[in-house]
Amino acid sequence: MKQTRVGVFGMSGKMGSQVITAVGRADGMTIVGGCDINEPREAINNAEVVVDFTHPDAVMDNIRWAVPRGVHMVIGTTGFDQARLAEVRALCDEHPGVGVLVASNFSIGANLMMRFAELAAPYYPSVEIIELHHPNKADAPSGTSVTTAQRIAAARAEAGLGDVPDATTQNELGTRGGVVDGVPVHSVRLQGLVAHQEVLLGAAGETLTIRHDSFDRASFMPGVVAGIRYILEHPGLTVGMREVLGL
Repeated sequence: MKQTRVGVFGMSGKMGSQVITAVGRADGMTIVGGCDINEPREAINNAEVVVDFTHPDAVMDNIRWAVPRGVHMVIGTTGFDQARLAEVRALCDEHPGVGVLVASNFSIGANLMMRFAELAAPYYPSVEIIELHHPNKADAPSGTSVTTAQRIAAARAEAGLGDVPDATTQNELGTRGGVVDGVPVHSVRLQGLVAHQEVLLGAAGETLTIRHDSFDRASFMPGVVAGIRYILEHPGLTVGMREVLGL
């Protein structure tokens, strides 16, 4: 059986070490090397696909290194705005045949949570998101909560819903959280947590809570392995796991 050669950016990190274990157990894949931030990338010259779980400040340089070399990428590092995605898309256009998958969350359950929230959004005038992570996370709000809010907002707009009702006029301490495309998002950073999110939806006389919990980083690995298999056959930029998982 042909073995897909996989490298890892951020190999010593908590997610990178999980990737090495998961790829080592997956049929038809083998780890050929890896490196950490500020280490020579030549250690993964032989890779066909590189998985990146590094840092928002490092990921773009990794992409600029890999894509021109014909190396596919599966990226779980967050911090991608539209400008960054546009640059990645342009790089892929310049190097046809290379695929880059950028996903805010590789957990199967988290992606189902986002899909369920998107389906529920048109039926509830009120919606807020609470995302909870470990205190070592660099970005807030999380990439997952931003993606969720954007998908909810699109579903609300298509359904013709107006603004989320909120009569708050005094919020000097910012306790109402941030706002992503009109959806309030609240970030919690707490020791003992890994990755968790609640979507709270409300209408007259009822509420609906959609919650997902990742208690172990191993929960992200089936999605990472699926992403590696997917990107080998899908050149260009893919954002999110919807196509990968058929959602």
